[in-house]
Amino acid sequence: LPNGGASGKALVNAAVLAYRGRVEAAVQKSLLPTYDVFDESRYFGPAEAIRPVRFRGEVLGISICEDAWNDEALWPGRRPYDLDPISILAQQGATLLLNISASPYSVGKESVRYRLLCNHARRHRIPFLYVNQIGGNDELVFDGRSMALDGAGEPITVLPSFRETLEVVDMGAPGEVGAYRPEEEIATVHDALVLGLADYARKTGFSKAVMGLSGGIDSSVTCALAVRALGAENVLGITMPSEYSSAGSVSDSQRLAENLGIPLRVIPIADIYQAYLAALEPHFEGRAMDVTEENIQARIRGNLWMAFSNKFGYLVLSAGNKSEMAVGYTTLYGDMAGGLSVISDVPKTMVYALARYMNREREVIPPGTLTKPPSAELRPNQTDQDTLPPYEVLDPILQGYIEEGLSVAAVVLKKLDEATVRWVV
Repeated sequence: LPNGGASGKALVNAAVLAYRGRVEAAVQKSLLPTYDVFDESRYFGPAEAIRPVRFRGEVLGISICEDAWNDEALWPGRRPYDLDPISILAQQGATLLLNISASPYSVGKESVRYRLLCNHARRHRIPFLYVNQIGGNDELVFDGRSMALDGAGEPITVLPSFRETLEVVDMGAPGEVGAYRPEEEIATVHDALVLGLADYARKTGFSKAVMGLSGGIDSSVTCALAVRALGAENVLGITMPSEYSSAGSVSDSQRLAENLGIPLRVIPIADIYQAYLAALEPHFEGRAMDVTEENIQARIRGNLWMAFSNKFGYLVLSAGNKSEMAVGYTTLYGDMAGGLSVISDVPKTMVYALARYMNREREVIPPGTLTKPPSAELRPNQTDQDTLPPYEVLDPILQGYIEEGLSVAAVVLKKLDEATVRWVV
């Protein structure tokens, strides 16, 4: 909304209470985060005052997203804001606390959020209604999981994640002890990726996707996610064997396509690759083959995916995972080509966990894909571990250094080899 104050930013982030076609009140957001993915203070001015709203016999303590996140229990000894809007609303006589949110999903956030909301309800002995956005917006996915808690912090109702739901709730009803069940973490990762991909395609005007299948774990999991998001009839797989591809590269891709019910095209690239080498030979004379020639194969594949995209209107999905993206174990304009990199924030070890989750009821990801050593198959007998530490070692280093912001010394204290940690960093 436009900022009605005398100074400051031109806009405010606001919640509007409307009843029978009339605006009863507009409540402005107080806490404007600038950490992580947030940059609100660039655009909005903070509320000049925090007041509840009287409505039909209730005193509504309305807040917006971050206003509920300045809880001492969440930030022991280092609260990011001076104000606690929820406490102020409670002190001013609120009989019902309401928070409308656009709180993006991240692994493990559900339990943190639930504990936060329970703390508010219990501390102030006031029922709490929390409503969160659902949907994918580029790299952000909003998971919903709206809920209503009684004044003891017990759940009256908890709505599902990643699915729009409408429910009428009696906030005067008592909650049920033990009614809250946190969702399985890997299930939430799966559902977040499916929703994010589906909404990205829909909002950018795509109904179909194409991707390369190598028989490897990353492309297989990405393809399975695409089928869940878009439907098997709208996903095309292309396998592009070269002279270095294993037999399983094609056979496992074919088995995956059969499991998913998608069409698969086989386009060998050995002749195209040799034509590239022949064209470059006079210019590379006297130089040994190295990563240059390896990358040419990946770039041939990227070109062919994009040709299908241009000709038939497919969205190209790339399949690089977070572990290899973080350390540059990818090919620019090759396996990085595409409109959306579906699993680029998913560590390699979690990609395997996703595959096992997908196979919980029937075979989706072929057994050979799960057991073969990870490989880019760009030179004879190549494996990822020729260049990288085992992913069981690499991923904890990346988690500590990137996600937790730890120093090299602190990462080493997690019982990790110092030389390996320094190499990764």
